[in-house]
Amino acid sequence: MPTEILMPALSPTMTEGKLSKWLVKEGDDVRAGDLIAEIETDKATMEVEAVDEGKVGKIVIAEGTDAVSVNSVIAVLVGDGETVSENLKLGSQLNLKKLFNRLLHHPTPQQACRRQRASEWMLRRRKLTLVLTR
Repeated sequence: MPTEILMPALSPTMTEGKLSKWLVKEGDDVRAGDLIAEIETDKATMEVEAVDEGKVGKIVIAEGTDAVSVNSVIAVLVGDGETVSENLKLGSQLNLKKLFNRLLHHPTPQQACRRQRASEWMLRRRKLTLVLTR
C-alpha cells in the first residue's frame, strides 16, 4: 500500500513550515524510525522520521521550500511493484478531501476568535437582560 509522508505539525499552533533539508534521496530504502528530513519553524528545527518502510518513490516538495502547509504531502513511499504516478493521483484526491473537511469543520484562528467574542458578547447581553428585568 502506498504511504504518503505528510508535513508534520511540530506544535499545536503550527500551520506551515520550511522543508529545510532532505536526508534521503529518491530510490532510497527507509524503515520506520529512519530520519528522512529536517523541518524548520519560526521556533526550532526538527527532524522527521519515516512512519513506514518502503522506498522513497517521489520527493514532492523540494529542499528549501518555504511555507509548506501542515498535512500536505511532502514525499511518497512505495512498496514492491508500486508506481509513483498511482500514488500521486491518490494523494492529490486525499489532500483535497482533507482540505475540504478541515475548512468545513475547523475554523481558522481568526474565525474561532470572532465566534468566541460573539458568544461572550451574547452571554453578557443575556446577563444584562436578566438583571434589568428583575
